Amino acid sequence: MGTKLDVTITYLEQCERPPSKPVAMPRGQIAILRVCKPTVHYYRYLYATVGDPYHWVSRKRLTDDELKRIITDENVYIYVLYYEGAPAGFTEIDNRAGTEVEIKFFGLIPDYVGKGLGRYFLKQSIDLAWQLKPVRVMLETCTLDHPAALPLYQKLGFNVFDKRSGQVELIDDA
Repeated sequence: MGTKLDVTITYLEQCERPPSKPVAMPRGQIAILRVCKPTVHYYRYLYATVGDPYHWVSRKRLTDDELKRIITDENVYIYVLYYEGAPAGFTEIDNRAGTEVEIKFFGLIPDYVGKGLGRYFLKQSIDLAWQLKPVRVMLETCTLDHPAALPLYQKLGFNVFDKRSGQVELIDDA
């Protein structure tokens, strides 16, 4: 068993599409591309590279077959942010519930944090989620995530609807 860390999980929602406020596009060559049939290996690379600094573990606990079923589901949308030709972050938008869409994962590769990409990429991710025509868009964050995450989510129109205390059991990388 791994170390357990206490966390506060904050659940956020948008119950209507926020007003379209332009977000400045960062300088440089930027592309956001959907990965239609991601391989498990590539997904695990993105997930670990973005999530390891924040102790993301949920997808690491899945077998390759379990993970493949999720990431290749036609109602799961994975987008990669490219900056100057290299992967800089990813978002996973889960529409399996039908009327409610969850931005399940969102983040930047550490080398790209602080370059003005996060706000732009999150705005694009929100727009992509609302294109699915849900009644609400949700996401969650916890106290292990980047300290700018919660304020950024709120600046871009998310409202807190619940908070819970819990624990994250880390995975011992042997």
